Amino acid sequence: MLTAVLFGLAASSALVIGAAVGSAWSPPRRLTGVLLAFASGALISALAFELFEEAFALGGAWRSGIGLLVGAAAFVTVDTALDRRIAGHEGPEEREVAAVGARAGVGFALLAAVTLDGVPENLALGVSLVEHTSWSLLLAIFFSNLPESLVGAVAMRDGGQGRRGVMLTWLACALLLAVAVVAGRGLASGLSDEVLAFALGFAGGAVLASLADTLMPEAFEHGRPLNAFSTAAGFFVSFVLAA
Repeated sequence: MLTAVLFGLAASSALVIGAAVGSAWSPPRRLTGVLLAFASGALISALAFELFEEAFALGGAWRSGIGLLVGAAAFVTVDTALDRRIAGHEGPEEREVAAVGARAGVGFALLAAVTLDGVPENLALGVSLVEHTSWSLLLAIFFSNLPESLVGAVAMRDGGQGRRGVMLTWLACALLLAVAVVAGRGLASGLSDEVLAFALGFAGGAVLASLADTLMPEAFEHGRPLNAFSTAAGFFVSFVLAA
């Protein structure tokens, strides 16, 4: 459990770092796109060679596959409802346009989206710690949190939010996602292999859906032409850590 606490704090620290930078500086959009591309490649590797591989080994194709599809469906359902109710639109591309800071309060919409993306990722990290220490997944989550909190902090600042308020808001988000890692570890520790396989598959499906819906579209939109190379670099680094 101590490992889960440390991993949760490490993964969520990127939110605080990004908020600190974004509250004082507006980075080039290409930089955030490249960072998101690196995180996308790292997450793909971690999912393929750690999360889903472990789910398949524990429960076979049916349990892990059903968990994967249910997790993806759950993310899509919640994400679509969030876009309509909070962000006021339906697509991740429109969400990112708003996140530039064109109007007050849009940073909070991105904060909600980051939380939605982060909860399944951090739960997955906690669940994965039942079997082994997942350094590659930790790296992937860190590099996905950093640019998203940075952009969100810039949006809040441009919308009139003070630096202290921005930092406190993202610090609260970081603590919530750190708790998610501990919760994932605690909930999964007493599960049978079959149920754990479904849980790992569910977490992997939610993370995969967030990749397709948010991280990779943003990386493609803002990181070209370096996004492809950065994605490959993230995949390779994560694979080496998982090996």
